Amino acid sequence: QVQLVESGGGLVQAGGSLRLSCAPSGRTFSGYGMGWFRQAPGKEREFVATISWSGDSTYYADSVKGRFTISRDNAKNTVYLQMNSLKPEDTAVYYCARSTVYSGSYRQGDYDYWGQGTQVTVSS
Repeated sequence: QVQLVESGGGLVQAGGSLRLSCAPSGRTFSGYGMGWFRQAPGKEREFVATISWSGDSTYYADSVKGRFTISRDNAKNTVYLQMNSLKPEDTAVYYCARSTVYSGSYRQGDYDYWGQGTQVTVSS
């Protein structure tokens, strides 16, 4: 069983930055793509960003492209989401997930383990 633990969420003013981290408990990310998703109140969970196992391939939702950066440190077994120029519409619970696809994926069905989520709130 893989448990993913997110951290780094919080309250920030519009235009500010946050960095989310995700690490597994008891297992590694070895050989797996990773992704970040988010769910705002009253909305369905949506794709944010994904990264390949090697880290050389990334893909972003249009809504965050140019503002968010996904990265990973396989030596530290950690995945990050750097969020800059935050907007109130970025307010959501952010989830880290492990992809069954080596290169990562934007499809939720391609993910087998999910974290509990971390709250990000952006005030205007």
